[in-house]
Amino acid sequence: MQRKTIRRLIVLAILSAIGITTTQIYWVSSAFDLKEKQLNQRIHVALQTVAEQIAAYNKSTLPNDNVVNQLSSDYFIVNVNDVIDVNVLDLYLRREFSRVNLQLDFEYGIYDCSTDKMIYGKYVKAGGDIKETNNKKELPKYDKFIYYFGVSFPQKTQYMLYDMRLWIFSSVLILALMGFFAYALYVILAQRRLAEIQKDFVDNMTHEFQTPIATINIAADVLLSPDIVKQPERLARYAYIVKKEAQRLQKHVESILQAIRSEKIGLTLQKEPLDLVELVQETINYFQMQLKEKNVQVLWHLQVPPQEIIVSADASHLTNLLINLLDNAVKYGGNPPEITVKVSLQNQQASVRVADNGMGIPEKYRKKIFEKFYRIPTGNLHHSKGFGLGLHYVRNIVKAHGWQLHLTCPAQGGSIFEISMPAEAINQSPQQVSTYDNRANFVCRR
Repeated sequence: MQRKTIRRLIVLAILSAIGITTTQIYWVSSAFDLKEKQLNQRIHVALQTVAEQIAAYNKSTLPNDNVVNQLSSDYFIVNVNDVIDVNVLDLYLRREFSRVNLQLDFEYGIYDCSTDKMIYGKYVKAGGDIKETNNKKELPKYDKFIYYFGVSFPQKTQYMLYDMRLWIFSSVLILALMGFFAYALYVILAQRRLAEIQKDFVDNMTHEFQTPIATINIAADVLLSPDIVKQPERLARYAYIVKKEAQRLQKHVESILQAIRSEKIGLTLQKEPLDLVELVQETINYFQMQLKEKNVQVLWHLQVPPQEIIVSADASHLTNLLINLLDNAVKYGGNPPEITVKVSLQNQQASVRVADNGMGIPEKYRKKIFEKFYRIPTGNLHHSKGFGLGLHYVRNIVKAHGWQLHLTCPAQGGSIFEISMPAEAINQSPQQVSTYDNRANFVCRR
């Protein structure tokens, strides 16, 4: 499926999900408002009737307007314009709420002008039972009336929500459906991206294998020539080519198998105390020998402290980790590559920095480059070799040791990979390790 088609489907799906969710929210909100209006109207009618009954009991007259006033969503004030008998009020409220089938807890209070306070009445549960409570709150008073009572419905919101349980249940189902839809969309996009990465990996692997295979075929044709035995130097040269290309193929296969094995069975570490400074120096020497065989020129900068830094690590995996970082710096460095390796120690925390002078890594790719088989897109061009496994291996080794891995790309260019690890011990050495800058072949010695 083409990328544009997938994008259109995603946009349409997202717009549909937003439309369904917005419509559901609108209908639920409208239903809640309608039910609240209906409930408020029932309360208003019941309180109006209670006020009329009290006026009839007192043989007084109600005011022409503003008999029932709603001060908040759950609090009502009733102006009766005469004194109120608490027992009469209690009887009328229970009877009228029962008549209109208002199954709500309520509490009421009567305004006392002598104390300028609302005198608490009772808390009555739905059904008419009196509830004794120590959390009696003082009902708000209303300055515009003198003879009035107030009624509060503490459970009004819960009552309405329970009354709308089918609406809420349907909304939860729709939200769950939207969640499953979002997850399914995420899985589809992840699978599509994985398929693209695997396709790129297969294409790159084919490209990487074609060169040594073609070279071996050419060398084999030369070795099968009848006259080759008469040219021992040429015979040795082509045999050497076959051996080197076979080793190259073996290295590719081992890197792939190593990545697959680490994913299936995990990494098994054999930690031991290691001198980080010495291991870094030996690794650079070994890597430099490999570069010499390939006739690759690199400008080196190495900075190490004058003391030994002992860390607990797997020597083999730590060496391979450094080789991967150095190889990455050579592949993506400038022309010629310039690599800076720095070992430092601060607050019992050791760190190894590997920096190059390349173009740097765009910010949108900085997290993805540690994923398996991922390589920064360059179209159909293959400027650098590899399968996108090196940095994935580095991340796995760092994670297995419990270390920290940081990537920074300065504005002036280049990439800096820094690994932080706890130092087990620090041994002062009488011999000093110098900081040097060598532009040719070099040997690290302490």
